[in-house]
Amino acid sequence: MTTPDRNQPDDFDWTAAEADLGEHAEVLDLDEARARRTHMTPGDLAGDDLDDTDGEDGPVLVDSIAAQRRPRFTLAGFRDATRVPIVPSWLKSSAEFGGNLAWATGFGLHSLAYHGLRTPKYAAKLALRTPRGAVRLANGYGRWLFDMEAEPVRQSVIRAAIDKPDEAKMYDRLSSKRDRRVRWRALVTLVFVVPAILIGSALLAFVAPDWAYYATCAVLLTVFGVAGTPVDKPLLDTAVVRNDAAPLTSAEVFTALSVLGIKGINDAIRRGDNGKRWFPAPIQRENGVGWRAEVELPRGVTASSVVEKREELAAALTRPLGCVWPEANAEVHPGRLILFVADKDMSRAKQNPFPLLKSGTVNLFKAAPFGTDPRGALVTITLMYASMIIGALPRFGKTFALRLALLLVALDPRAWVLAFDLKGTGDLSPLEPVAHRYRAGDEDEDIVYLVTALREVHTEMRRRTKVIRELPRDLCPENKVTDELASNRKLGLHPIGIAIDECQRGFEHPKYGAEIEEICEDLIRRGPAVAIFLLLATQRPDAKSLPTGISANAVLRFCLKVMGQTENDMVLGTSSYKNGIRATMFSRRDKGIGYLAGEGDEPVIVKTFNIDGPTAEAIVTRARAARERYGNITGHAAGVVLDTTAVRRDTVLEDVAAVMAEAEPKLWSTVIVKRLAALRPDVYDGFTADQLREALKVHGLATKQCWGEDTETGESGNRKGFHRADVLTAITKRDRDGGGGKSK
Repeated sequence: MTTPDRNQPDDFDWTAAEADLGEHAEVLDLDEARARRTHMTPGDLAGDDLDDTDGEDGPVLVDSIAAQRRPRFTLAGFRDATRVPIVPSWLKSSAEFGGNLAWATGFGLHSLAYHGLRTPKYAAKLALRTPRGAVRLANGYGRWLFDMEAEPVRQSVIRAAIDKPDEAKMYDRLSSKRDRRVRWRALVTLVFVVPAILIGSALLAFVAPDWAYYATCAVLLTVFGVAGTPVDKPLLDTAVVRNDAAPLTSAEVFTALSVLGIKGINDAIRRGDNGKRWFPAPIQRENGVGWRAEVELPRGVTASSVVEKREELAAALTRPLGCVWPEANAEVHPGRLILFVADKDMSRAKQNPFPLLKSGTVNLFKAAPFGTDPRGALVTITLMYASMIIGALPRFGKTFALRLALLLVALDPRAWVLAFDLKGTGDLSPLEPVAHRYRAGDEDEDIVYLVTALREVHTEMRRRTKVIRELPRDLCPENKVTDELASNRKLGLHPIGIAIDECQRGFEHPKYGAEIEEICEDLIRRGPAVAIFLLLATQRPDAKSLPTGISANAVLRFCLKVMGQTENDMVLGTSSYKNGIRATMFSRRDKGIGYLAGEGDEPVIVKTFNIDGPTAEAIVTRARAARERYGNITGHAAGVVLDTTAVRRDTVLEDVAAVMAEAEPKLWSTVIVKRLAALRPDVYDGFTADQLREALKVHGLATKQCWGEDTETGESGNRKGFHRADVLTAITKRDRDGGGGKSK
């Protein structure tokens, strides 16, 4: 209805109309009302308290229709904008595409099998509902034939004609139209429909083959049965029950953040901040498994303060804890929060199978599958050129993650696998058939085995550095082992992966701890360039368990649930906790879930593939077969026993005494190590003065200032060294006590 215009002359009596309104009536300005309605958002219609009267250019909710339609055509905006990939990521990844295809195939086969098994039941339902369907169709055709749809209109006109005789003319017109419709519909029925039914029945009964007769009966049965199906009783049963999660809205996120008790957020709300400027981009679906919200928190509020309250945030959003994953986007600034809310609990959601479960090998110079992120996307790691540290509380998946990384090493036929389980439970035993060196336990003989193997690798590293140094520049332009060089078996530069579970037991060993630490630190610094990398796992990530020289040089870091900031930063790196990368937020249910840092620009939350013992054994069986074809069954896997005699004898005291003549009661440490290398080159090649100091420290010996002379160089002076009398006293004390390094 159009409102009369006061400026145009007409017969409308404005005075009478205003008098009829009464003295308490309110005059409504329609132009103003329309303007307000134009800027109204869904939050307003739902009765939200959020203020939406900010004017045409004011902020609106990012998930409102107005925000979606608002153009932002600026050159700077397009220059800084992120381009959406032309080809979706799931099409680029063969593993992800294969996983989606396998899921779709399985879904289709399940539905087909489910309904196929119930075909007799569906047929019985159709047969029982056929009479009702036939009656419904006949009744519907009869109503169409006699124009019964317009009968209510004609009846209403008849009732109105009692009080208004003029309505009788309207009834006559309606009746005439109805008669014409019925005549034409009856003609169509008699000329086309009835003959078609009779002729078709005769052909089916006397001419058509049996298959056509039965097929027609089946079609009619289906049509009549479907027509006779009640609305509340569908024909087909439900093969798949969907549990769709509610969409995430900006109003919901704003409300949840407002109840976390964060001072900066509360202060902003008290100042009148309604949260509309908090969302720089619309909330959107991501990978079809959840919702992604990017939040610009009020000034002075860090995203880490929200990450720390993940449990409270999940309660405020009324979602399971395993569905809510807040992260800090420090690449933008510390106050940018990325909130991903999954449809299903990550700890309980079904994970795609390990891509290398039944087939395939690994090239350690390329990315290999390690797990999935909260969005279900594949997460990979590249083990070459990067040693790795894994830390967590007990029973949170630390050893499983280490074993998974070792399986990747095992699936590269060129690589050597060295596995040392200092926990002693045999969790790494599935790798034994392919291990060049393997040991489980933390007794003295197990530590001796570890030290011997590490010395062996340390010597191998020095050999490799010489090989790399002597290679032509065109073959080794970057002075490090490449994929091609590792495949050249004549050079012996194959990858070597060393895994030590509960590494703190080795570093804290009273006798060999210092040497283990020194070798590992050197390997973690120089080893990656020559294709040697360490995988260290500990359930007590502190300065003593993970020496700074080791933790500071590891590139890959995987931190599952830990209790405090110190442990968090020891594994993930200094200031990680401050920057919102907090493995303390994981709950007891988040087993196998942790932060992976070092593979990409930012740490990501990863759920590792859950490979149990029997599954790991099956993968190793396949890995060993590939190694047999390649010709790389060595060391422990080939039945070769590592000789630990030299380490067990602990001859360092005797050897030092042997190179110190009676005429030389004091010798510099540098002179002693030179003579030791000449005495036993297989043991002391590359032995340094610092190593000598650490080796003698366990026997109570310390360096002293010694005046002496190096006969080879002619140098003389006062330098650090040892007194022969002190060495002999240490030997006597060791033998008297019956301890030390004497073999049992």
